[in-house]
Amino acid sequence: MLEVTARGHRVRVAIDDGDPGRSPLLLMNGIGARLELLQPFVDRLDPGRPVIRFDVPGVGGSPAPRRPYRLWMLARTVAALLDEVPVAGPVDVLGISWGGGLAQQFAFTQSRHVRRVVLVATSPGALSVPGSPWVLRHMVSRRRYTDPDYLTRIAGTIYGGTARIDPDIGETMGSHRSPDGNRGYLMQLLGAAGWTSMPFLPRIKAPTLVLTGDDDPIIPRVNGRMMSSLIPDSRLHIYRGGHLALVTEADALAPVIEDFLDS
Repeated sequence: MLEVTARGHRVRVAIDDGDPGRSPLLLMNGIGARLELLQPFVDRLDPGRPVIRFDVPGVGGSPAPRRPYRLWMLARTVAALLDEVPVAGPVDVLGISWGGGLAQQFAFTQSRHVRRVVLVATSPGALSVPGSPWVLRHMVSRRRYTDPDYLTRIAGTIYGGTARIDPDIGETMGSHRSPDGNRGYLMQLLGAAGWTSMPFLPRIKAPTLVLTGDDDPIIPRVNGRMMSSLIPDSRLHIYRGGHLALVTEADALAPVIEDFLDS
């Protein structure tokens, strides 16, 4: 665990060392979540695979930025972050949910840093097919991170998959909240407001794996089909599960992702 300064932002970074010469896997998390949330997935990866995680400015151990940003600006910050850590060569990028939007932007505008891309439970942004308004209104607030009882009541409805039957989901999500992340959460919402990747998806050159769940109330699976059809060198994998399957079904998804990265 270390702290680096990238384009004026102090960013908390976690690096899992792996075998020298292997491309690191750079993880981009969902909105409001600390880097620790994806620990179950990291635990199921090959120990020889280097992994880099970070807290977006305003989340977890990264102080909130002084002014709002856009995803293209944050992509430049992430590129600067990679220049500050011991990374040789391009990285593989995995983004989930909001982080999937950042991963798409990064793969396009910072392509020199990217070898392969994995997009999980995400969409092309403003021009996507949205989930139901009832579900999306719960995403505007970060209450699900601060009130475990509230999250337990709504988790199955908004996340789908095993969250419908997992009584511990409130504790799992709540333990990875930011202590004072209201401003950071708002910055993330503003950063992606009106953003869409539809115009540049056909220009993403890196091989891409798109994973979408068959029970994801936030991101209907048609969005995965759209992205896969627009990215030239891509493949689509529809998994059984919901929005948080990368955490709750890590045993099933980690081998699929590793097979893609190593193929």
